[in-house]
Amino acid sequence: MTTTAAPRQPTLFIPHGAGPCFFMDWNPADAWDKTAAFLRGIPASLPAPPQAILLVTAHWQAPQPSMSSAARPGMLFDYHGFPPHTYGLSYPAPGAPVLAGRVSELLAQAGFAPVQDAGRGYDHGTFIPLKVAFPDAALPVLQLSLLQSLDAADHVRLGQALAPLRDEGVLIIGSGMSYHNMSGYGDPRSTPVAAEFDRWLSETVALPAAERNARLASWDTASGPSGRLSHPPRAEEHLLPLHVVAGAAGDSRGARVFTDRVLAVDLSAFRFD
Repeated sequence: MTTTAAPRQPTLFIPHGAGPCFFMDWNPADAWDKTAAFLRGIPASLPAPPQAILLVTAHWQAPQPSMSSAARPGMLFDYHGFPPHTYGLSYPAPGAPVLAGRVSELLAQAGFAPVQDAGRGYDHGTFIPLKVAFPDAALPVLQLSLLQSLDAADHVRLGQALAPLRDEGVLIIGSGMSYHNMSGYGDPRSTPVAAEFDRWLSETVALPAAERNARLASWDTASGPSGRLSHPPRAEEHLLPLHVVAGAAGDSRGARVFTDRVLAVDLSAFRFD
């Protein structure tokens, strides 16, 4: 990766689906088709091919922001009970150790104590959506953890530290789910709850940066009951990648760029240009 001038990349929050859902049979069979089509369309929507991808995964939490710094990260099959063939999936994208150094520098300047983890492989929050969106696995990928504290404001601040990367050819992706109450999936009673929270998120990301970030920092109260019903306490890890990409967006306003109703709940993607 270089730090020469490049078209500014957007930041994205994407739904990564359920386990290896895009690579197995599902009931109903077309449940994830629209999400897969959205993911496949990401490369063509970008202003230029990125030089690297920084992906914030919901499936890694650490005391300090940690990143998979190996030149060739392995695979981490952190899902359970799925068909045997889904444990043979591969995503041989190169790692991004040079980018890891740059990210470490930016995070340290912002008061974090970043950790480079050369032993961490790509978890399914990373390799599943990227295998759909960038199937050739040619772009270097740096996987970044969430903070174990799950503090919303700190995740916005974490993203703000990463903002310069947008002008250095790096595509910043937050991989999670806009709704992630495991007991609510498939329950029609969850449909209005998820729809209300989705409306709140769509309204919030479109606000000016200061107001947007303040609302996201207090999402669990500012969103009303739909927020916590969509992401129960201490289970909001699938929402917080959105906070990171919103922080990294700087003054760019966001918009909902995809939504679908899957398993009775609305699942959306958001983009900041």
